[in-house]
This record gives sequence, C-alpha cells and structure tokens, in this order.
Amino acid sequence: MRQLHSWHWISAAISLVVMLFFAVTGITLNHAASIPAAPSVVERQGDLPRRMVEMLVRPAAPDAPLPEPVAQAVRDAVGLDAARRPAEWSDEEIYVALPRPGGDAWVSIDRATGRLTAEITDRGWISYLNDLHKGRNSGIVWFWFIDLFAVACIVFTLTGLLLLQIHSKRRRSTWPLVSAGLALPALLALLFVH
Repeated sequence: MRQLHSWHWISAAISLVVMLFFAVTGITLNHAASIPAAPSVVERQGDLPRRMVEMLVRPAAPDAPLPEPVAQAVRDAVGLDAARRPAEWSDEEIYVALPRPGGDAWVSIDRATGRLTAEITDRGWISYLNDLHKGRNSGIVWFWFIDLFAVACIVFTLTGLLLLQIHSKRRRSTWPLVSAGLALPALLALLFVH
C-alpha cells in the first residue's frame, strides 16, 4: 500500500505540469478555428561566395544535405541552419525545407549564381504550443520526452486505479463513477462522431 502511494504521488509530481500543458493545448487544438492567427512571413536574400557555388555539384543521392561549408555560408547569409537537412537537388536549384513548431522556413539556392532566397513563417505562440502537443516538427528529443511523459501518466492512472480498488469498499460511488468515465466518451463517440 505504501509503495503504491509512493508510485502514485511520484508519477503525479513528474507529470503534473506537462499534463496541464497537454490539457490546455488540447483545448486550443480543439478550438483552433476560432483562435485568430496572422502568420508573420519574413523573406531574406543573400549570395554564396563563388567558391561555395563551385561546391554545389549534384550528389548521387537526390536528398543529400548541403556540404557543411555551404550550410555555414547559408547560416551566415540568411540566418537559417540548413546543415544535415535533406535537400532537393535539381539542375537549376537546391531547395531545403526547414519546418519547425509554430512555423515554417525554407531556403532555395540557385546553383548557377549562388543566389539565396529564404522565407521564414511564424504562426505565433499558440501554434508553437499546439505543434509541441502534436510532436510536429519538434525533433527527436521532444519525441522521446512525450513518450516518457506518457509512461509517467500510465503509471499515475494505473496506480490511481489500484488505489480506487483499495478504497472502493468505503466509497460506494467509486465504480459507478469509473464506469461513467468509460461509458460517456464511448457513447458520445458512437452517437456523435461520424
């Protein structure tokens, strides 16, 4: 019993703030159409040094990343980090998509002239938080964080269920309430979700 309580409060403490974050962003995702958003779009241009243009030899792999010196020159010229990102190579240009939570970015390089064209879109902080909720364009560390948080929530709910079992003898409404918590979403889904 003591061990069960320990696991329950520890998993609750670990998941408390993040569970609140996911609950709030669940509401913002559910009401995304009614939350006004005006994306901010910034365009940037620049030029690669001539010696970098000579490095733009089409690789064997169609999605090979930019050579590291070219990626550094892109970062210096337009402020976008295209290193180690898959690039789309054609005879005329190289295009690198740079999606991110709450926005988007891309850079295009003219292979003949080294002319850089870049665009950065910011959809605002609510979009950023919603994308974190979905794990969209947020990287491998966030991917694993969401999984670890989900495990903490599972431990929290299962230990809570076991504690309900232990205390249900003194609380007659326990199992009707647990059953309602299962039946209500199932009934709503059956009747209203098509």
